[in-house]
Amino acid sequence: MFSIKNIIIQKETDAGVSQWHFGKTKSLFFIITIVFLSVILIFISAEFLSNYLYEQRISEFRSNYNNVSLTIEKLHKKIKELDKELQILEEKDSAIRSYAGMPDIDRDIRKLGVGGYTARSGRYLDNLAPAITNELAALELDIEKISREINLELSSYSSIYKKVQENIHRISKIPSIRPVEGGYLNSTFGFRNDPIDNVRRFHHGQDITVKTGTPVLAPADGVVKRAYYAGGFGNHIKIKHESGYTTLFAHLSKIKVKHGQKVKRGEIIGLTGNTGRSTAPHLHYEIHYNGEPQNPLDYFFSEIRK
Repeated sequence: MFSIKNIIIQKETDAGVSQWHFGKTKSLFFIITIVFLSVILIFISAEFLSNYLYEQRISEFRSNYNNVSLTIEKLHKKIKELDKELQILEEKDSAIRSYAGMPDIDRDIRKLGVGGYTARSGRYLDNLAPAITNELAALELDIEKISREINLELSSYSSIYKKVQENIHRISKIPSIRPVEGGYLNSTFGFRNDPIDNVRRFHHGQDITVKTGTPVLAPADGVVKRAYYAGGFGNHIKIKHESGYTTLFAHLSKIKVKHGQKVKRGEIIGLTGNTGRSTAPHLHYEIHYNGEPQNPLDYFFSEIRK
């Protein structure tokens, strides 16, 4: 059994020997004091270490949170850009369907194709901050929406491709290429103030600004119905295509075809100019379907610089 009687502390120096004698009570008090101070020191050290590690963890969490937030923000921006690109694809899809003689996709079908999805709860770790969890859920919904839109467009283009393959002969008769290479869009299809008398009128075609002498191409196979000078149109050409389409080209400097001549898509039919009711060199281009004017931009399948 452990017991304490006396504690003697001795110190030897050149001057002599010094001793300190502690009785049982003092010895016990001394030991308890040492133990107590040790416990206090350990407690303080543990508290300090705990606070230090806690601050380190908080600092690390804040850094990770900021990095995750920035990453999510960048992803949201990218998704918005993709969404805009998909809207452009939808517009092109509509134009190509018209070109292929197919009905446009109903808006309700498009909504059904991209809706009907909700984020499932419990998909993310419980220790994530609520704000991050909400951002991840919103991001998941955006990604799922774009995924469905892409799948719908892929399905649509697959249908269009099959239709085009089945109707390649008919499609060659439909205006579908730019009538001139390059150029800048000027007055577009729709109402505008006339550049000569400033009266508001409906503009039935698309003006493309190009230098005089630029080759004008037949946008589809057809037969020339007009090829002469006529008032406001100046030197102009009108081509009749199959499937109810006609095209008109005005303000030409030179006509290279004649009435009744058959032309092929891409064949040069004339040169651009500034004849007739025109203020500067350009091509006035019209498309009509069963006698109704159409927006030529819906039949351009390669870009014209703006």
